[in-house]
Amino acid sequence: MAESRIIEGVFAINKPPSITSAQVVREVQKQFNPSKTFQSWLSEERAKRELENNRQKRRRTKHKRLEVKIGHGGTLDPMATGVLILGVGKGTKSLQNFLTCTKGYEATVLFGGATDTYDITGKLLSKAPTSHITREQVEKALDAFRGDIMQKPPIYSALRIQGKRLYEYAREGKELPTEIQDRPVRVEEIEVVKWLDPGSHSYEMPKEEAEKEEKVIAEKVLDIGAVTSDAIAQDESLAIPGEKRKRDPTEEEDHLVIDNRPPAKRRESDAEHLMSGGLGPSEGDEIETECAAVDSHSPAKASAESNLPAVVLRMTVTSGFYVRSLCHDLGKALGSLGAMATLVRTRQGEFDLGRNVLEYDDLEKGEDEWGPKVTKMLDDWQNKPAFKENEKEEQDERDEAGS
Repeated sequence: MAESRIIEGVFAINKPPSITSAQVVREVQKQFNPSKTFQSWLSEERAKRELENNRQKRRRTKHKRLEVKIGHGGTLDPMATGVLILGVGKGTKSLQNFLTCTKGYEATVLFGGATDTYDITGKLLSKAPTSHITREQVEKALDAFRGDIMQKPPIYSALRIQGKRLYEYAREGKELPTEIQDRPVRVEEIEVVKWLDPGSHSYEMPKEEAEKEEKVIAEKVLDIGAVTSDAIAQDESLAIPGEKRKRDPTEEEDHLVIDNRPPAKRRESDAEHLMSGGLGPSEGDEIETECAAVDSHSPAKASAESNLPAVVLRMTVTSGFYVRSLCHDLGKALGSLGAMATLVRTRQGEFDLGRNVLEYDDLEKGEDEWGPKVTKMLDDWQNKPAFKENEKEEQDERDEAGS
């Protein structure tokens, strides 16, 4: 029997790897549209459209098919996982609130290299020694990343310089007209969850390297030239006293280059893959960005054990924070280089992974599985005082317009 109540609001789903946030929205719509749970919402929306004037109806000609209205409030890269906020119906109006809320992440930093995207999905720019890096040194270095700090966004982000997005400059291999400015961000908490010795994991730097002729741009834009040129000296000075330093075969190689790929034809997911903390595709607002990487702490593809050290970090950060930039900056702070190997969003606002987040696999199990869970989560949202207050204000406006 179809649900007689109007079910709408905000809930969260555990996004799996290898698909975009927009694909998650479409898959959820595919499940919601024919469901009994949302037939009342669709009936009400259909009735509203019948009352629209001709101009409003013409505006809908491009979207003739009636679907459950869904948007998302915090995009994740295809290879990332974790909390993805979804708004249904009137709940889409609340997605803006998730742009400024705190977020929790678990990320793996792989030391010894830098890439154009600041994560291991990009092209390799440079290598640096890692034999001096220890868990103790990482924990000490993290002190500089707690509290209110200044952070430079990565070039692969959706921020704009002179009206053009940073990632467009990057894809075209063009030098930025002005320097990327540091921005104030806040790290409420950050800690080491697990230290991964070389050989104890399978994370690897990308095999593909960028073109060497872009070396100068890489040094200037990504600020890694000084680290690369001084890497051997820093490796000596940061080594533990009394410990014999092991030779790193990468020290004699120069891989400082940058991405020179031609501008790609823009697809629907181009900006999508770079954004974290945003709205659904239908909202169209400029939003904060974050590129992500692979799920959990096991690489999706690994051929051999890595000879590089890595560390798993857990953090709570505020709006505008770039985990990729943290990984990049932490590597430099340790006299080496670093890139993000994994990213999982564990919390956003009041939604916590494993507590009040729908598992994506529940969609495949059918409405009997996801229906009661989604209904409860949306009911919980509708019972919030803020939602009820908004409902009252909208009703007052309708009454005033009809009088």
